[in-house]
Amino acid sequence: MTTTYGVLSEGLQKRYGEVHALRGLDLAVPEGSVCGILGPNGAGKTTAVRVLTTLVTPDAGSARVAGHDVVRDPAGVRRRIAVTGQYASVDGDLTGAENLRLFARLLRAPRARADELLEQFGLTAAAGRPARTYSGGMRRRLDLAASLLVPPRVLFLDEPTTGLDPHSRNGIWDAVRGLASEGTTVLLTTQYLEEADQLADDIVLVDEGRAAERGTPAELKALVGSYAEVVVAAPSSLEAAAAVLDRLTGSAPVLDTDRRTVGAVTTDTTLTLPRIVREIDAAGVLIVDASLRPPTLDEVFLRLTDRKELVA
Repeated sequence: MTTTYGVLSEGLQKRYGEVHALRGLDLAVPEGSVCGILGPNGAGKTTAVRVLTTLVTPDAGSARVAGHDVVRDPAGVRRRIAVTGQYASVDGDLTGAENLRLFARLLRAPRARADELLEQFGLTAAAGRPARTYSGGMRRRLDLAASLLVPPRVLFLDEPTTGLDPHSRNGIWDAVRGLASEGTTVLLTTQYLEEADQLADDIVLVDEGRAAERGTPAELKALVGSYAEVVVAAPSSLEAAAAVLDRLTGSAPVLDTDRRTVGAVTTDTTLTLPRIVREIDAAGVLIVDASLRPPTLDEVFLRLTDRKELVA
């Protein structure tokens, strides 16, 4: 079965003076999927989005969005995409309903579509209030609703839940999942790695203008491996426990005397927690707790990009 891509780029390059923002970026985002774009500060994510949304012309390479070339047919791309930036772009002096109806007129969308979106995003009760009285979460929902007045083939979301409380964030997440289920391709940049873990079918780690790694959240976690940790009853047992974990995992254990813990990374998918406990017990070490957990996406990000700064 042939895969149809909502976003497809090959060898994208862009330079700003001495700064080489993109160095051959390849992306392949199937239609109806959510792709999370992550990377450290200056990795090229913003430039990539600006190229894909026709705001910037690439120096080299090619890109097609919703089947249209971003250089040869930018108007065709714009007719089929929507972009929601980091900050809500609604007019605070207009009511929620007036904002959507204004955008509907500009986009030649039916007025009924504006009312439908107000209900879909839980804004009907506040529709008659000026948008400046809305909470941050409500403004973000109104902004996202405005992007959907004409259902886009591809939706670009730039940090859609920055500064939102967990309840509002969950509301945005539900909306994104709903869009993808209806066939919209979503390209998401976010500073919340949990968000990418929750929403993205695939994740692309961008570093120095290239796709450093890509895969599903589970596949990227598998590259880093699981983390085995035990808490010993006595600090004097740390070295013995470390020797066992060293043998089982094949990686250098990390000891924390204050917490009485020993931990090590393992890529051995056959290693189980019961085996770890049995082996440590056989070594005569008394433990009070033990765990074997997959890495968080934060740990994957740090390990694979070898950076300390997390910026989407």
